Amino acid sequence: MTRRRWIADEHQEDRASLLGQNAAHLSRVLRARKGEEYDIVCEGSVRVGTIDSITEERVEFTLGEVVATRQERETILLMAVYKFDRMEWAIEKCTELGATRIIPVIARRTDAHLASSAAKRVERWRRIAHEAAQQSRRRNIPTIEDPMKFKEAVALKCGLRLLLNENERSKNIFDFLQNYDSEVAFAVGPEGGWTDEELLQFGAEGWQSVTLGSQILRAETAAIAAAAAASMSLR
Repeated sequence: MTRRRWIADEHQEDRASLLGQNAAHLSRVLRARKGEEYDIVCEGSVRVGTIDSITEERVEFTLGEVVATRQERETILLMAVYKFDRMEWAIEKCTELGATRIIPVIARRTDAHLASSAAKRVERWRRIAHEAAQQSRRRNIPTIEDPMKFKEAVALKCGLRLLLNENERSKNIFDFLQNYDSEVAFAVGPEGGWTDEELLQFGAEGWQSVTLGSQILRAETAAIAAAAAASMSLR
């Protein structure tokens, strides 16, 4: 039977703990008992954890063998800030699909109210990513960066940088991802897309324009599709 996986809230050498909501769920809902085993994620590795003590506030584990897992590819998403409910859904699904770093970007067409409120949402986005990583049995929680201005984001250094841009000159995304296993970054525009000035700046910085197909996708759908393409292409 596959063991349930948890991301440790605290970890030191061969000990780990779950706190707060995680501890309450394990003790009250799952009715876990001392001696039961779970997979525990600690600093990027997954180890077998045996419950030593359990309360509604804290669950203590002794850590054993390392569980073999596949190495995750560094997949970075630059996501122009858009409506928060849709963006939160995209963060959750992109986490499930293997995104390792998500950078909210203040683009020219980002609504002024959303731009001014984005910094206050970061902790919520991080909680969403944490829960999604745990649910999907990830061995790493993606990093959710503080909102970044466009000029800083477009200068990001990465092995392969792909701009989602639906025009007649864009190549299919799989032309770049096929047989490519190293780090990759995707830039996903806001509602209304990137401005012409922003597109020129992407080109000047060396980003490659790619398409996800003939359909015009919402920003959140494009982000999820790009994350799925990256995950599917990893050998």
